[in-house]
Amino acid sequence: MHRNTLRTVGLLTGLSGVLVLVCWLCGGPAGLKLGVVAAIAVNGLVYFFGDTMTLRAMHARPVSEIEQPELYRIVRELATEARQPMPRLYLSPTSAPNAFATGRSQRRAVVCCTTGLLRLLSERELRGVLAHELAHIRKGDTLVSSVAAMLAMIITSLTALALLLPLGDSEDEDVPSLLSGLLFLAVGPLAAMVIHLGVGRTREFRADDAAARLTGDPIGLAGALRKIEVGTRIHPLPAERGLLTSAHLMIAHPFPCQGMGRLFAAHPPTTERIRRLRETADRWDLG
Repeated sequence: MHRNTLRTVGLLTGLSGVLVLVCWLCGGPAGLKLGVVAAIAVNGLVYFFGDTMTLRAMHARPVSEIEQPELYRIVRELATEARQPMPRLYLSPTSAPNAFATGRSQRRAVVCCTTGLLRLLSERELRGVLAHELAHIRKGDTLVSSVAAMLAMIITSLTALALLLPLGDSEDEDVPSLLSGLLFLAVGPLAAMVIHLGVGRTREFRADDAAARLTGDPIGLAGALRKIEVGTRIHPLPAERGLLTSAHLMIAHPFPCQGMGRLFAAHPPTTERIRRLRETADRWDLG
């Protein structure tokens, strides 16, 4: 929790410093005042609305217990066992099997599953995935992950400048799209760097271990990860910018590891995660 707080403060402080510096260099004392106001406004936007960005990008909606009674039952049992508040549950209408948690606190936390995940996994495997997401909430990973996603999204939104560039009398509608793509190639690595600075790959190992301890079933989560790995190859998410900057929130990387999908990959190899879970199961069996 302390590590995540420091990372969140570091990301927001870095953003504020860059905004103030740029405004000061461009506008002098007046620009400095504008930079301070802009930094405060952007920090507020990132902190208070960062957790909703991924939900919107995934077209997720809240689901009631009447719609998903089994999902509610599993999450309620796990949350009770973990002694943490019951998160709100959302459902994303996509065939890509995945799940993520977001929210700036345990009281405001959300767990979202895709329809593809619910169709793919058995109850045993689904318990492992949901326990993994609850572990992220409990350890405070969701705040820094949401902040990193929002900052990366703000950076990649600079590609919209291509629409404002004077293009003379050109009637080619593909020119703005081409320029936008070139700008994304320029700012994409910066956005990816923000994500990698904000979140570490070890967080997935910690959440896997916590989920195994909560469910008492490392093999259930290992089986889920194996199915999700195969499922994301068959049904990858579209490589849209809003989704690319949110990929690190998912339980498994939702894009092919090539091009921009590889650049934004912030998960450890699934094979290594499965190996560690199986070793945990072996140790428990020997014990």
